[in-house]
Parts: sequence; C-alpha cells; structure tokens
Amino acid sequence: MKTIRCEMTLCMPDSELLALFREEFNEDLETREKYLEHMKDWLRQQPHLPKEWGDVPLLNFLRCCNFSLEKTKMKIDKYFTVKAALPEFFKDWDIKRPELVAVTEAGQACALPNLTPEGRRVMVLRGYTKNMKTPNVVHFIRIALMFGDIRINEELHGVTGDVVIFDASVLTAGHFSRAANPVLLKKFLLCVRALPVRVKEIHVVNAVSLVDVVVNWIMMFVKEKYRKLLYVHSSVETLQNYIPTYVLPEEYGGTAGSLEDFKREWIRKLDSYTDWFKEHENFKADESKRPGKPTNYDELFGLDGSFRQLTID
Repeated sequence: MKTIRCEMTLCMPDSELLALFREEFNEDLETREKYLEHMKDWLRQQPHLPKEWGDVPLLNFLRCCNFSLEKTKMKIDKYFTVKAALPEFFKDWDIKRPELVAVTEAGQACALPNLTPEGRRVMVLRGYTKNMKTPNVVHFIRIALMFGDIRINEELHGVTGDVVIFDASVLTAGHFSRAANPVLLKKFLLCVRALPVRVKEIHVVNAVSLVDVVVNWIMMFVKEKYRKLLYVHSSVETLQNYIPTYVLPEEYGGTAGSLEDFKREWIRKLDSYTDWFKEHENFKADESKRPGKPTNYDELFGLDGSFRQLTID
C-alpha cells in the first residue's frame, strides 16, 4: 500500500474504507438520519442526562452499537453516568496545568493519524527514560479520557476499533509498583468500556522480563478472552507483521512521521479544546433526576474489597 501522510491529528477514511465501515457498523445511509433523530428525541426526554449533543458523537455511539437503538441508549447512559461517578478523572481538563504537563513530559502518548487497512486507529504509549518519575496515574487517566472525548467529536465516520502499542523499553519495577492500583485500574477500564470504541489489539514492544508480571497483574481484572488481544514483541521488527509501515511512526520502522511530531500536534489539539472541556465539565448524568432508583456508585465499581468483583466483562 502506498505511503499516506496526513497533516492532521486524525486522517479520515477513503471511499474504500467508508464502504467497509458502513458494513461493519450496519449503517444504512437511507435510515441513518431517522436513527439519529430518534436518539436526539430520546436524549431530550431523559431528565438525568444532557439534553443536546452533536450529530458526530451520537453517530459514533450508534456505530459502536451497530445501530441498535437500545444498546446505544444503554451505552450513552453509561458514558454520562461514569462521568458523574468519577469526578477525579473528569475535572480540570487543561493540558497546561502543571500536573498534566508533568505527564506529557514523561513520554509520548498520541493517536496516529493514519488508519489501518481494517479501519482501526492506533494509539502509542512510550516513556522517555527509565529514570523518569512515575506519573500520577489519575493524571494520566485524565489525559487519556481527554483524548477519548476529542475522538468522539472528531472521528467523523467512526473507526472499527483501536490498536494500542505500549513500548515497555523504559519500564522498571519502581514504575510498576507506584502505578499498580487495582481500584484505579477498575475505574479506568469502566471508563474505556463507556466510550464508543472497541480495543482490538494490544501490542507490547521492546518487552522486558517485567512485562509478564505486569500482564499477569492486569489479567487478574479482565476476562480470559482479552489475552487473545495481546501480542508481545521483544523488538519492533515483528510489529510490522500486524500494522503496515504507512501507519507506523519512524521509531517503529514506519513512514508516517515521528512520534515527537505527533505528540506536539496532539498537545496543540488538547490545548485548543481547553475552553470546550471547561464548558462540558458538567456534561454528565444527574442522579437526583434519574427516573426510578439512582445509580449506586459502590455497586457500579464493586468497591467492597473483593478482587473478583473487580473483574471486567
């Protein structure tokens, strides 16, 4: 496939991929507007949810749920409920805040511009040095969710899934011990499941011996089926067997551009959203207005001490 270079943070699919998307999402152009209007009307009728939302976010939730109206309603409700239940993750979304700057200075985290042939978006996480101070996990999660909200608004045609590349080359036992918090992991995974996207592959590159410890720890909290999504690479060369070079950055033998350039583009994008983030900080569920029984957050998170109750389906 030819090299594609896009001077944007998120490149859109070509006509061939769009056709694949329509089939993947069960998206019928003749009935799409009817489904979209139905979701808008439904949202206005929910006393505990925000009343107005843009077409692109609503369509992305419909696509993620294969245009099943009931599944879409449940997922949207979950999305707004999680935002209300976890204020520590969904406040102070300003990439210039010192605590968030500290996270961005520790490494590179960005979505790559080009889509894979299957229509998937690739995310990369990569630290700079083994001597880096372990970022506060809460602040890292906040930035990850900021990425998520931007993509909900800017993936104009959706994506068929996410592929995550985690570079373990600078991972140390100290980093892991300071970051390994089962309750935070549980909450973060719930946030991810509330987003209109599916993780399809997780690639760990430059794997060190510690990776097995980290993977086994994470797998305590997720179903066995998620092991099938995980690919471990001792170097970056075998990564190209799964992700084409036109998608990969130069650091992994690709032709798409450099991770540092992509990081800078995303920092600018996050900064441009500062006012929008502030305006939408209260864009969440109001349990005092929910019809019937309000959501019990302790039940939602399973926070009564048992690791089994931390399991994610």
